[in-house]
Amino acid sequence: MPVRIRLQRHGKKGKPFFWIVAADARAKRDGKFLDKIGTYNPNTNPATIDLNVDSAVQWLNNGAQPSETAKRLLSYKGALLKHHLQGGVAKGALTQEQADAKFAAWVTEKEQAVAGKVAGLSKDQAAAKAKALEAEKAVNQARIDAAQAAVAAAEAPAEEVAEEVAEEVVAEEAAAEEAPAAEEAPAAEEATEEEA
Repeated sequence: MPVRIRLQRHGKKGKPFFWIVAADARAKRDGKFLDKIGTYNPNTNPATIDLNVDSAVQWLNNGAQPSETAKRLLSYKGALLKHHLQGGVAKGALTQEQADAKFAAWVTEKEQAVAGKVAGLSKDQAAAKAKALEAEKAVNQARIDAAQAAVAAAEAPAEEVAEEVAEEVVAEEAAAEEAPAAEEAPAAEEATEEEA
């Protein structure tokens, strides 16, 4: 029975979540499997991979062949390196302690690289948030300036209208004062014509 280490899809549409399993090569993708080795969540940044390295190495030692994607995941978590080091121990090229020390050093280096990436992502995210906040402040300030200009423009015509109204009122009052004087003059002329 040929055994494959491959991914089994779970999760909902658009949000995949995978199990890393050892399964019969003839079984369906999401069908029966022999052993669940770990999980893989590509929805996070960086992707979350939980892998039982010892179980993966045991399956690799028993002849299981990983799929291309599973091979990348096993390599990322160090299962292929550990399998390679176990082969060196079996051949007598190095001792178990040396192999464990090399694997531990590799794991430490990998964890530091991942922590650096996470720190870089959080730094980039904070910078993007600050930049967005500055852009939003600039837009709000532009809106405030435009509103103040509109208010000032509305007040200026109102003042001009008030001045024009005041001028019209003064002109009407002046006309009203002149009109009675003009009415008195013809009345005086009529009186003189009646006397004559």
